[in-house]
Amino acid sequence: MNIILLGPPGAGKGTQSAGLVERHGMRQLSTGDMLRAAVKAGTPVGLKAKEVMERGELVSDEIVSDLIDAELAAMGPETGAIFDGYPRTAPQADALDAILARNGRSLAHVIELEVDEDALVERITGRFSCAKCGALYHDTANPPSNPGVCDSCGSTEFKRRPDDNEETVRMRMQEYRAKTAPILPGYEARGIVSRVDGMAAIDAVADAIDAILRS
Repeated sequence: MNIILLGPPGAGKGTQSAGLVERHGMRQLSTGDMLRAAVKAGTPVGLKAKEVMERGELVSDEIVSDLIDAELAAMGPETGAIFDGYPRTAPQADALDAILARNGRSLAHVIELEVDEDALVERITGRFSCAKCGALYHDTANPPSNPGVCDSCGSTEFKRRPDDNEETVRMRMQEYRAKTAPILPGYEARGIVSRVDGMAAIDAVADAIDAILRS
């Protein structure tokens, strides 16, 4: 079974992908992770991507498509794929259809994690982590038991991602609506789109996704 998880940054795609990998033995295909791995391994596609990135340019759809094609070809046919962060645009959606066809696969579901923008801003701007061990926290939803002290390692040093600010989050939401959301009607015409409340508890979102996969 091959599925796409859609939703703006912070909607929980990575968390839900990891759960699907654990529960169903699926393979998460995150283009960002794949690019970094290919560059580190020095594969032909990775070397091509490295040249582009060193010039400060965005990696082309062609390079990303080649990465996905190679990953699917190396996977056993019994292993389902989760596309996380791809496709982002209509041309990428067309390319993915062609890649899947070449590898004898097809899409079973496109699942969009729906979010409330204001709530998403609060979710993202409130998160931080321990600078020593990486334990994750949130200002209101998951603060340390002892304020200023990491529950896991006792460190008093914390950090926040520089892009976890309201302006960046709202800009990402706008970009998602402008570029990614328009690919949904094509999938809806094929009857494979389902929507899940991405603001629900993690376990509730996971249960909803599992119910869709069983349908």
